[in-house]
Amino acid sequence: MQTSDKPLKLKTDLASNQPSQPAADAIAPGFDSQEPPEQSLIDACVHCGFCLTTCPSYRVIGKETDSPRGRIYLMDAINKGEAPLSPTSVSHFDSCLGCLACTTACPSGVRYDRLIAEVRPQIRRNHARPWPERALRQLIFSLFPYPDRIRLLLTPLAIYQKLGISQLVAKTGLLQRLSPSLAAMESLLPPVTPQCFQDNLPEVVPAQGERRYRVGMILGCVQRVFFSGVNEATARVLAANGCEVVIPKSQGCCSALPAHQGEAAQAEALARQMIDSFEGTGVDYVIINAAGCGHTLKEYGHILQHDPEYRARAIEFSDRVRDVQEFLAEVGLTAKLQPLCAAPLAVVYQDACHLLHGQKISAPPRALLRQIPGATLREPMDAALCCGSAGVYNMLQPQVAHELGQMKATNLRRTGADLIASSNPGCSLQILNHLKLQGVELPLYHPIQLLDRAIRGEKLKM
Repeated sequence: MQTSDKPLKLKTDLASNQPSQPAADAIAPGFDSQEPPEQSLIDACVHCGFCLTTCPSYRVIGKETDSPRGRIYLMDAINKGEAPLSPTSVSHFDSCLGCLACTTACPSGVRYDRLIAEVRPQIRRNHARPWPERALRQLIFSLFPYPDRIRLLLTPLAIYQKLGISQLVAKTGLLQRLSPSLAAMESLLPPVTPQCFQDNLPEVVPAQGERRYRVGMILGCVQRVFFSGVNEATARVLAANGCEVVIPKSQGCCSALPAHQGEAAQAEALARQMIDSFEGTGVDYVIINAAGCGHTLKEYGHILQHDPEYRARAIEFSDRVRDVQEFLAEVGLTAKLQPLCAAPLAVVYQDACHLLHGQKISAPPRALLRQIPGATLREPMDAALCCGSAGVYNMLQPQVAHELGQMKATNLRRTGADLIASSNPGCSLQILNHLKLQGVELPLYHPIQLLDRAIRGEKLKM
């Protein structure tokens, strides 16, 4: 296969330009000895460039160093002492959304997902971020993985929205000038409703009719607070299809947010808590309805690989994890589905990156939606391109995320569909925000909410 010489030049530039870097770069450390990017995984890259067009950061920024291939060369150079782990290097790693589209596109099977996962804890340990970045990250990782902490802020946020302060802030652009990251966080905030304060599901939801399976259900963090209706719909759909649903109250965050950003100790602690909460429940499967969470839950064996007490338990737990759509498509629906409206319904399904690329789940959600009488599916352009949410990426890298959000919203609405089906809360918030910026109102539901309505015979108001 013919390979491009562009990345070879990049490697030479990284080495030759090192003396001309600022003083801070010149004395910056490299990777430490605690699991640096594995050289054999780096060497698997044959520099073909198939990853470039699939990479959202490369699509927006347009620089080789902000592509998977460029980042792999940078990892190689740092590994070999030819470049430092400098602020410049870190900026290129930070621009990665972790969407994993490159792993799907790569003909050589390069495990870029493992490589970037090994780099981020290195940055956490060996790179001193400016204090505004540290403060923002501290806020994010001290808040979002903990639903009870989020709820402590709901009352002032509700007042903030009710008094119209949010609209005033948006009109003045003051917050955008002070901090684009905080402005992005504010713009993504959904309406605070009474449901945000409540956990309405019991610890056990009985199966309807003959019990086919006993399954555990994970509630999530942002999902539990701002998308509680999705969780309630998930429990109803599972019960209607012969599942007894167990919902341990001791469960916490799946650890996806800290795991994806190199907060290894926090991710490991949250993973242990999740495993503990489901042990002894006797469930056949553990069901999750959020794409990003599901990918991380299936990676517990890797996250806890160095923990002798939890390693085997983590693998056993992950083996039982199923995305709810994956599970229902596999075991089959037994509940009868009714049309959602009198007229034919056109649905555009939004592929969440960690469902499509991380878990390789694409057909099951579409197969389930097609079973709803009168529903047809439409496919958007660039369906596999990340929407820009990527966990907390849209807060940490708001400019790139904005460009991607606008692309995604445009492509979804150009299908002419009546509604959007989205399987991840982060994607849903990002898409709704960018539809609003375009002055478009288009209903968005989790696919499981559509199944729930079809089972209960509840019509959509179109």
